Amino acid sequence: MAKITWKGSALLAPLPPVMVTCGDMETSNIITVAWAGIINTHPPKVSISVRPNRYSYGIIKERREFVINLTPEHLIRAADYCGMYTGAKVDKFVAAGLHKEEAQTVACPLIAECPLSLECKVTDILPQGTHDLFLAEVTAVNVEESLLDDNGKLCLERAKLAAFAHGEYFSLGKSLGLFGFSAVKKHKKKPVGGTRGATPSSKKPTQKKKA
Repeated sequence: MAKITWKGSALLAPLPPVMVTCGDMETSNIITVAWAGIINTHPPKVSISVRPNRYSYGIIKERREFVINLTPEHLIRAADYCGMYTGAKVDKFVAAGLHKEEAQTVACPLIAECPLSLECKVTDILPQGTHDLFLAEVTAVNVEESLLDDNGKLCLERAKLAAFAHGEYFSLGKSLGLFGFSAVKKHKKKPVGGTRGATPSSKKPTQKKKA
């Protein structure tokens, strides 16, 4: 299909509209971040991009820790609110009807209503221009028990997570396949009829003459 070319821009979608918490159990804030991602497996590391003029920026830079709380569909209004207002003037936990929960490895709180939260400790801060990139190691993951099946396997589709694309929020659609499904070899069909390994004959059986 025909395409037109625009100048370079940060047009990458979809993205996760995560709610990032910082501070401690007494004085904390929530900042909604769409520019978040995974950067490494071992050790597990993630990144978030934050403008230096944001209220949470100074808190994260000083304390060098934060929590990424994944946002389900039913909390998208709260996530939008936390991205629109500054924590310097409003307590976002109270205003958005959210509750704090203690983390295991960092001082900042988890959001109790979020089904999955990643506790992170900053390893590097990389200025990029309009934003600074915080690289962090994931030191703990908190998972709501309802997301686990009887064998303890994570069923993340149960969380009904939201996505963000070009200024709009979306719910995730139907599954299109499991990771690696394109590499799975198709099984050959077994021949119909006949014994194993034999080729069915196309000739009609010869009738015996009566004596």
